[in-house]
Amino acid sequence: MFFDEAKIYVKGGDGGNGCVAFRREKYVPFGGPSGGDGGAGGNVYLVASPHRNTLLHFKRRVHFKAGRGQHGRGKNQTGRRGEDVIIEVPLGTVVRDAETGALLADLTEPGQRVCVARGGRGGRGNAAFATSTNQAPRLSEKGEPGEERWLHLELKLIADAGIIGMPNAGKSTLLAAVSAAQPKIADYPFTTLQPNLGVVAVDENTTFVLADLPGLIEGASQGMGLGHEFLRHVERTRLLIHLLNGAAPDPLADYEAINEELALFSPDLASKPQIVVLNKIDLPQAREIWPTVQAEMKRRGVEVMSISAVTGEGVKPLMRRVANLLAELPRPVSPTGVEVFTLPPDEDAFTITREDEHVWRVRGIRIERAARMTNWEQSEAIERFHRILVGTGIAQALEEAGVSEGDTVYIGDIELEWSP
Repeated sequence: MFFDEAKIYVKGGDGGNGCVAFRREKYVPFGGPSGGDGGAGGNVYLVASPHRNTLLHFKRRVHFKAGRGQHGRGKNQTGRRGEDVIIEVPLGTVVRDAETGALLADLTEPGQRVCVARGGRGGRGNAAFATSTNQAPRLSEKGEPGEERWLHLELKLIADAGIIGMPNAGKSTLLAAVSAAQPKIADYPFTTLQPNLGVVAVDENTTFVLADLPGLIEGASQGMGLGHEFLRHVERTRLLIHLLNGAAPDPLADYEAINEELALFSPDLASKPQIVVLNKIDLPQAREIWPTVQAEMKRRGVEVMSISAVTGEGVKPLMRRVANLLAELPRPVSPTGVEVFTLPPDEDAFTITREDEHVWRVRGIRIERAARMTNWEQSEAIERFHRILVGTGIAQALEEAGVSEGDTVYIGDIELEWSP
Protein backbone atom coordinates (compact mmCIF):
# COMPACT_ATOMS: atom_id res chain seq x y z
CA MET A 1 0.00 0.00 0.00
CA PHE A 2 1.18 3.55 -0.76
CA PHE A 3 1.46 5.71 2.36
CA ASP A 4 1.84 9.41 1.54
CA GLU A 5 0.92 10.94 4.93
CA ALA A 6 2.20 10.22 8.41
CA LYS A 7 2.27 11.76 11.87
CA ILE A 8 5.30 11.13 14.08
CA TYR A 9 6.59 12.26 17.47
CA VAL A 10 10.18 13.45 17.82
CA LYS A 11 12.12 14.42 20.93
CA GLY A 12 15.64 15.72 21.28
CA GLY A 13 17.79 14.17 23.98
CA ASP A 14 17.86 15.72 27.44
CA GLY A 15 21.09 17.34 28.52
CA GLY A 16 23.16 15.59 31.17
CA ASN A 17 23.28 16.96 34.72
CA GLY A 18 26.25 18.90 35.99
CA CYS A 19 28.30 17.39 38.81
CA VAL A 20 29.23 18.66 42.28
CA ALA A 21 32.74 17.43 43.10
CA PHE A 22 35.96 18.66 44.67
CA ARG A 23 39.55 17.88 43.86
CA ARG A 24 40.93 15.38 46.37
CA GLU A 25 44.66 14.73 46.05
CA LYS A 26 47.53 14.20 48.40
CA TYR A 27 49.42 17.40 49.15
CA VAL A 28 46.56 19.47 47.64
CA PRO A 29 44.51 20.42 50.71
CA PHE A 30 42.42 23.06 48.91
CA GLY A 31 41.90 21.54 45.50
CA GLY A 32 38.74 23.47 44.73
CA PRO A 33 35.63 22.46 42.77
CA SER A 34 36.10 19.94 39.97
CA GLY A 35 32.55 19.01 38.93
CA GLY A 36 32.25 18.64 35.16
CA ASP A 37 29.42 19.79 32.90
CA GLY A 38 26.78 17.44 31.55
CA GLY A 39 26.82 16.52 27.88
CA ALA A 40 24.34 18.03 25.44
CA GLY A 41 21.42 15.90 24.25
CA GLY A 42 21.34 14.51 20.74
CA ASN A 43 19.32 16.06 17.90
CA VAL A 44 16.66 14.47 15.69
CA TYR A 45 17.18 14.93 11.94
CA LEU A 46 15.02 14.12 8.92
CA VAL A 47 17.08 13.19 5.85
CA ALA A 48 15.83 12.82 2.28
CA SER A 49 16.80 9.37 0.99
CA PRO A 50 16.44 8.04 -2.58
CA HIS A 51 16.10 4.56 -1.07
CA ARG A 52 12.68 5.38 0.42
CA ASN A 53 9.61 5.76 -1.76
CA THR A 54 6.71 5.81 0.74
CA LEU A 55 6.05 6.72 4.37
CA LEU A 56 4.96 3.16 5.16
CA HIS A 57 7.73 2.57 7.72
CA PHE A 58 6.13 5.20 9.98
CA LYS A 59 3.12 2.93 10.40
CA ARG A 60 5.31 0.55 12.41
CA ARG A 61 7.20 3.18 14.39
CA VAL A 62 5.88 6.58 15.40
CA HIS A 63 8.09 7.75 18.30
CA PHE A 64 11.71 8.83 17.82
CA LYS A 65 13.91 10.00 20.69
CA ALA A 66 17.54 11.07 20.55
CA GLY A 67 20.03 9.98 23.20
CA ARG A 68 20.46 12.02 26.37
CA GLY A 69 23.79 13.52 27.32
CA GLN A 70 25.87 11.84 29.99
CA HIS A 71 26.15 13.46 33.39
CA GLY A 72 29.29 15.38 34.27
CA ARG A 73 31.83 13.74 36.57
CA GLY A 74 34.60 14.73 38.92
CA LYS A 75 38.03 15.84 37.73
CA ASN A 76 36.25 18.32 35.43
CA GLN A 77 35.08 15.54 33.12
CA THR A 78 32.35 16.68 30.74
CA GLY A 79 29.66 14.11 29.94
CA ARG A 80 29.51 12.60 26.48
CA ARG A 81 27.06 14.12 24.02
CA GLY A 82 23.87 12.17 23.31
CA GLU A 83 23.59 10.30 20.02
CA ASP A 84 21.65 11.91 17.19
CA VAL A 85 18.71 10.15 15.55
CA ILE A 86 18.58 10.14 11.74
CA ILE A 87 15.15 9.47 10.20
CA GLU A 88 15.07 8.70 6.48
CA VAL A 89 12.15 10.02 4.43
CA PRO A 90 11.44 9.86 0.67
CA LEU A 91 12.39 12.66 -1.68
CA GLY A 92 9.50 15.10 -1.92
CA THR A 93 8.52 14.95 1.76
CA VAL A 94 6.98 18.15 3.15
CA VAL A 95 7.48 18.53 6.91
CA ARG A 96 5.10 20.60 9.04
CA ASP A 97 4.59 21.17 12.74
CA ALA A 98 1.45 19.15 13.51
CA GLU A 99 0.19 21.67 16.08
CA THR A 100 0.77 24.96 14.27
CA GLY A 101 0.88 23.78 10.65
CA ALA A 102 4.10 25.77 10.13
CA LEU A 103 6.26 24.59 7.22
CA LEU A 104 9.58 23.28 8.55
CA ALA A 105 11.14 21.80 5.42
CA ASP A 106 10.56 20.59 1.88
CA LEU A 107 13.06 17.78 1.31
CA THR A 108 13.60 17.39 -2.42
CA GLU A 109 17.33 16.66 -2.83
CA PRO A 110 19.15 13.44 -1.84
CA GLY A 111 20.95 13.92 1.46
CA GLN A 112 19.07 17.12 2.31
CA ARG A 113 18.47 17.23 6.06
CA VAL A 114 16.65 19.31 8.64
CA CYS A 115 16.87 19.31 12.43
CA VAL A 116 13.33 18.88 13.78
CA ALA A 117 14.10 18.51 17.51
CA ARG A 118 17.21 19.92 19.18
CA GLY A 119 18.80 18.32 22.18
CA GLY A 120 18.91 20.14 25.51
CA ARG A 121 22.00 21.87 26.85
CA GLY A 122 24.10 20.08 29.42
CA GLY A 123 23.90 21.39 32.97
CA ARG A 124 26.98 23.11 34.38
CA GLY A 125 29.01 21.51 37.14
CA ASN A 126 30.08 23.34 40.29
CA ALA A 127 33.46 24.23 38.76
CA ALA A 128 31.60 26.67 36.49
CA PHE A 129 30.17 28.57 39.47
CA ALA A 130 33.44 29.23 41.30
CA THR A 131 34.08 32.92 41.94
CA SER A 132 36.46 34.95 44.05
CA THR A 133 33.82 35.22 46.77
CA ASN A 134 32.53 31.64 46.49
CA GLN A 135 35.53 29.41 45.87
CA ALA A 136 33.79 26.17 46.88
CA PRO A 137 30.28 26.29 45.36
CA ARG A 138 28.01 23.38 46.14
CA LEU A 139 25.55 23.80 43.32
CA SER A 140 25.15 22.48 39.81
CA GLU A 141 22.56 22.61 37.04
CA LYS A 142 20.29 19.91 35.74
CA GLY A 143 20.37 19.17 32.03
CA GLU A 144 17.91 21.05 29.86
CA PRO A 145 15.09 18.88 28.43
CA GLY A 146 15.25 18.36 24.67
CA GLU A 147 12.72 19.83 22.28
CA GLU A 148 9.69 17.68 21.50
CA ARG A 149 6.91 17.99 18.95
CA TRP A 150 4.55 16.09 16.68
CA LEU A 151 5.28 16.34 12.97
CA HIS A 152 2.98 15.94 9.98
CA LEU A 153 4.76 14.42 7.00
CA GLU A 154 3.27 14.68 3.53
CA LEU A 155 4.79 13.02 0.47
CA LYS A 156 4.42 14.78 -2.85
CA LEU A 157 5.90 12.77 -5.69
CA ILE A 158 8.59 14.45 -7.73
CA ALA A 159 7.82 13.83 -11.40
CA ASP A 160 8.48 15.95 -14.47
CA ALA A 161 5.14 15.14 -16.09
CA GLY A 162 1.92 13.68 -14.75
CA ILE A 163 -0.85 11.82 -16.55
CA ILE A 164 -4.26 13.02 -15.41
CA GLY A 165 -7.70 11.98 -16.50
CA MET A 166 -10.96 10.38 -15.50
CA PRO A 167 -10.90 6.85 -14.05
CA ASN A 168 -10.35 4.18 -16.72
CA ALA A 169 -8.97 6.67 -19.26
CA GLY A 170 -5.90 4.46 -19.87
CA LYS A 171 -3.31 6.28 -17.76
CA SER A 172 -1.66 3.14 -16.39
CA THR A 173 -1.64 1.52 -19.83
CA LEU A 174 0.20 4.53 -21.26
CA LEU A 175 2.78 4.53 -18.45
CA ALA A 176 3.42 0.80 -18.91
CA ALA A 177 3.82 1.31 -22.67
CA VAL A 178 6.50 4.00 -22.40
CA SER A 179 8.49 2.90 -19.31
CA ALA A 180 9.51 -0.13 -17.28
CA ALA A 181 6.86 0.63 -14.65
CA GLN A 182 4.33 -2.12 -14.00
CA PRO A 183 1.18 -0.46 -12.67
CA LYS A 184 -1.98 -2.46 -12.04
CA ILE A 185 -4.14 -2.43 -15.19
CA ALA A 186 -7.75 -3.59 -15.45
CA ASP A 187 -10.95 -2.62 -17.24
CA TYR A 188 -12.73 -0.94 -14.35
CA PRO A 189 -12.63 2.52 -12.73
CA PHE A 190 -10.15 3.33 -9.95
CA THR A 191 -7.80 0.48 -10.85
CA THR A 192 -4.96 2.81 -9.88
CA LEU A 193 -5.28 3.58 -6.17
CA GLN A 194 -1.73 4.87 -5.75
CA PRO A 195 0.64 6.92 -7.90
CA ASN A 196 3.15 5.10 -10.09
CA LEU A 197 6.42 6.47 -11.41
CA GLY A 198 8.28 5.48 -14.55
CA VAL A 199 11.37 6.78 -16.36
CA VAL A 200 10.77 7.49 -20.04
CA ALA A 201 13.83 7.31 -22.31
CA VAL A 202 13.12 9.27 -25.49
CA ASP A 203 16.67 8.72 -26.72
CA GLU A 204 20.11 8.08 -25.21
CA ASN A 205 20.43 11.61 -23.87
CA THR A 206 16.81 12.50 -23.08
CA THR A 207 14.86 11.04 -20.17
CA PHE A 208 12.15 12.29 -17.87
CA VAL A 209 10.06 10.98 -14.97
CA LEU A 210 6.40 10.32 -15.74
CA ALA A 211 3.74 9.76 -13.07
CA ASP A 212 0.50 7.85 -13.53
CA LEU A 213 -1.83 9.46 -11.01
CA PRO A 214 -5.12 8.09 -9.64
CA GLY A 215 -8.23 9.12 -11.54
CA LEU A 216 -10.29 12.19 -10.71
CA ILE A 217 -14.02 12.56 -10.32
CA GLU A 218 -16.18 15.61 -9.74
CA GLY A 219 -15.84 16.83 -6.16
CA ALA A 220 -12.20 15.77 -5.86
CA SER A 221 -11.20 19.24 -4.62
CA GLN A 222 -13.49 18.59 -1.63
CA GLY A 223 -11.94 15.15 -1.09
CA MET A 224 -14.44 13.05 -3.06
CA GLY A 225 -13.12 9.81 -4.53
CA LEU A 226 -9.34 9.85 -4.23
CA GLY A 227 -9.55 13.65 -4.03
CA HIS A 228 -6.71 15.23 -2.12
CA GLU A 229 -4.58 12.07 -2.38
CA PHE A 230 -4.49 12.66 -6.14
CA LEU A 231 -4.18 16.43 -6.24
CA ARG A 232 -1.29 16.51 -3.75
CA HIS A 233 0.96 14.73 -6.23
CA VAL A 234 -0.06 16.83 -9.24
CA GLU A 235 1.42 19.91 -7.54
CA ARG A 236 5.00 18.71 -8.13
CA THR A 237 4.75 18.14 -11.88
CA ARG A 238 5.81 20.71 -14.47
CA LEU A 239 3.62 19.43 -17.29
CA LEU A 240 0.29 17.61 -17.38
CA ILE A 241 -0.75 15.05 -19.98
CA HIS A 242 -4.53 15.36 -19.91
CA LEU A 243 -5.70 11.96 -21.13
CA LEU A 244 -9.25 11.75 -22.50
CA ASN A 245 -11.08 8.45 -22.80
CA GLY A 246 -12.05 8.11 -26.46
CA ALA A 247 -14.64 5.48 -25.51
CA ALA A 248 -16.40 7.76 -22.99
CA PRO A 249 -19.84 9.18 -23.77
CA ASP A 250 -18.56 12.79 -23.70
CA PRO A 251 -14.75 13.28 -23.52
CA LEU A 252 -15.09 17.07 -23.73
CA ALA A 253 -17.32 17.12 -20.64
CA ASP A 254 -14.68 15.04 -18.83
CA TYR A 255 -12.05 17.58 -19.87
CA GLU A 256 -14.10 20.44 -18.39
CA ALA A 257 -14.80 18.56 -15.15
CA ILE A 258 -11.16 17.76 -14.44
CA ASN A 259 -9.93 21.28 -15.18
CA GLU A 260 -12.61 22.65 -12.88
CA GLU A 261 -11.45 20.38 -10.03
CA LEU A 262 -7.84 21.44 -10.57
CA ALA A 263 -8.82 25.11 -10.39
CA LEU A 264 -10.92 24.60 -7.25
CA PHE A 265 -8.05 22.84 -5.47
CA SER A 266 -5.34 25.31 -6.49
CA PRO A 267 -5.13 28.07 -9.13
CA ASP A 268 -1.50 27.06 -9.68
CA LEU A 269 -2.61 23.61 -10.83
CA ALA A 270 -5.06 25.03 -13.34
CA SER A 271 -2.31 27.20 -14.83
CA LYS A 272 0.12 24.31 -15.42
CA PRO A 273 0.91 23.58 -19.08
CA GLN A 274 -1.17 20.76 -20.55
CA ILE A 275 -1.14 18.52 -23.57
CA VAL A 276 -4.61 17.12 -24.27
CA VAL A 277 -4.45 13.56 -25.59
CA LEU A 278 -7.38 11.52 -26.88
CA ASN A 279 -6.68 7.88 -26.04
CA LYS A 280 -8.12 4.67 -27.57
CA ILE A 281 -7.96 6.11 -31.08
CA ASP A 282 -7.93 2.50 -32.34
CA LEU A 283 -11.63 2.25 -31.45
CA PRO A 284 -14.28 3.39 -34.00
CA GLN A 285 -16.03 5.52 -31.37
CA ALA A 286 -12.83 7.45 -30.65
CA ARG A 287 -12.05 7.97 -34.35
CA GLU A 288 -15.56 9.31 -34.83
CA ILE A 289 -15.26 11.92 -32.07
CA TRP A 290 -11.61 12.86 -32.82
CA PRO A 291 -12.43 15.67 -35.34
CA THR A 292 -14.80 17.25 -32.79
CA VAL A 293 -12.18 17.14 -30.02
CA GLN A 294 -9.52 18.45 -32.38
CA ALA A 295 -11.68 21.38 -33.49
CA GLU A 296 -12.70 22.31 -29.93
CA MET A 297 -9.10 22.29 -28.65
CA LYS A 298 -7.95 24.35 -31.63
CA ARG A 299 -10.67 26.88 -30.81
CA ARG A 300 -9.38 27.08 -27.23
CA GLY A 301 -5.75 27.32 -28.33
CA VAL A 302 -4.84 24.05 -26.59
CA GLU A 303 -2.41 21.54 -28.08
CA VAL A 304 -4.07 18.17 -28.75
CA MET A 305 -2.82 14.78 -29.93
CA SER A 306 -4.36 11.33 -30.38
CA ILE A 307 -2.88 7.97 -29.37
CA SER A 308 -3.67 4.37 -28.66
CA ALA A 309 -1.81 3.25 -25.54
CA VAL A 310 -2.68 -0.38 -26.38
CA THR A 311 -1.42 -0.50 -29.99
CA GLY A 312 1.26 2.19 -29.56
CA GLU A 313 -0.15 4.45 -32.27
CA GLY A 314 1.01 8.04 -31.71
CA VAL A 315 2.78 7.22 -28.42
CA LYS A 316 6.36 7.94 -29.53
CA PRO A 317 5.54 11.36 -31.05
CA LEU A 318 3.70 12.21 -27.82
CA MET A 319 6.69 11.34 -25.63
CA ARG A 320 9.05 13.34 -27.83
CA ARG A 321 6.72 16.33 -27.66
CA VAL A 322 6.57 16.03 -23.85
CA ALA A 323 10.39 15.93 -23.69
CA ASN A 324 10.67 19.04 -25.87
CA LEU A 325 8.19 20.97 -23.72
CA LEU A 326 9.95 19.93 -20.50
CA ALA A 327 13.23 21.21 -21.91
CA GLU A 328 11.61 24.64 -22.31
CA LEU A 329 9.93 24.74 -18.89
CA PRO A 330 11.81 26.00 -15.81
CA ARG A 331 12.52 23.75 -12.86
CA PRO A 332 10.15 24.28 -9.92
CA VAL A 333 11.44 26.28 -6.95
CA SER A 334 11.04 24.65 -3.55
CA PRO A 335 8.99 26.71 -1.05
CA THR A 336 11.96 26.55 1.30
CA GLY A 337 14.26 27.89 -1.41
CA VAL A 338 13.29 31.41 -0.35
CA GLU A 339 14.91 32.13 2.97
CA VAL A 340 12.57 33.74 5.46
CA PHE A 341 14.13 35.82 8.21
CA THR A 342 12.29 36.03 11.50
CA LEU A 343 13.26 38.05 14.52
CA PRO A 344 14.53 35.86 17.36
CA PRO A 345 12.26 35.84 20.42
CA ASP A 346 13.20 38.03 23.37
CA GLU A 347 14.40 35.46 25.89
CA ASP A 348 14.30 37.95 28.76
CA ALA A 349 10.63 38.84 28.20
CA PHE A 350 8.08 37.40 30.61
CA THR A 351 4.38 37.56 31.42
CA ILE A 352 2.54 37.11 34.71
CA THR A 353 -0.99 35.69 34.82
CA ARG A 354 -3.27 35.31 37.82
CA GLU A 355 -5.02 31.95 37.41
CA ASP A 356 -6.83 31.91 40.75
CA GLU A 357 -7.05 33.97 43.92
CA HIS A 358 -3.76 32.58 45.22
CA VAL A 359 -2.34 30.99 42.05
CA TRP A 360 0.03 32.74 39.63
CA ARG A 361 1.85 31.67 36.48
CA VAL A 362 5.03 33.17 35.09
CA ARG A 363 5.87 32.54 31.43
CA GLY A 364 9.14 33.38 29.69
CA ILE A 365 11.86 31.57 27.77
CA ARG A 366 14.81 32.36 30.02
CA ILE A 367 13.05 32.01 33.38
CA GLU A 368 11.37 28.71 32.43
CA ARG A 369 14.71 27.32 31.26
CA ALA A 370 16.34 28.41 34.52
CA ALA A 371 13.56 26.73 36.53
CA ARG A 372 13.93 23.45 34.60
CA MET A 373 17.70 23.41 35.06
CA THR A 374 17.72 24.33 38.76
CA ASN A 375 18.54 21.48 41.12
CA TRP A 376 15.92 22.06 43.81
CA GLU A 377 17.65 19.72 46.25
CA GLN A 378 20.60 22.10 46.59
CA SER A 379 20.19 25.12 48.87
CA GLU A 380 22.75 27.17 46.93
CA ALA A 381 20.91 26.43 43.68
CA ILE A 382 17.65 27.66 45.22
CA GLU A 383 19.38 30.85 46.39
CA ARG A 384 20.76 31.35 42.88
CA PHE A 385 17.29 30.97 41.35
CA HIS A 386 15.96 33.60 43.78
CA ARG A 387 18.70 35.96 42.62
CA ILE A 388 17.61 35.32 39.02
CA LEU A 389 14.02 36.25 39.93
CA VAL A 390 15.23 39.50 41.47
CA GLY A 391 17.72 40.29 38.71
CA THR A 392 15.20 39.81 35.89
CA GLY A 393 12.59 41.97 37.64
CA ILE A 394 10.13 39.09 37.99
CA ALA A 395 10.06 39.25 41.80
CA GLN A 396 9.18 42.95 41.74
CA ALA A 397 6.58 42.42 39.01
CA LEU A 398 4.90 39.68 41.05
CA GLU A 399 4.74 41.89 44.12
CA GLU A 400 3.31 44.76 42.09
CA ALA A 401 0.70 42.37 40.67
CA GLY A 402 -0.41 41.51 44.21
CA VAL A 403 1.25 38.20 45.07
CA SER A 404 1.09 37.34 48.78
CA GLU A 405 3.18 35.14 51.02
CA GLY A 406 2.08 31.51 50.69
CA ASP A 407 0.65 31.96 47.17
CA THR A 408 1.46 29.30 44.57
CA VAL A 409 3.61 30.44 41.63
CA TYR A 410 4.05 28.20 38.59
CA ILE A 411 7.09 28.67 36.35
CA GLY A 412 6.91 26.12 33.56
CA ASP A 413 6.32 22.76 35.26
CA ILE A 414 7.82 23.94 38.56
CA GLU A 415 5.47 24.77 41.45
CA LEU A 416 6.79 27.24 44.04
CA GLU A 417 5.41 28.69 47.26
CA TRP A 418 5.98 32.43 47.32
CA SER A 419 8.06 33.78 50.18
CA PRO A 420 9.29 37.38 49.91
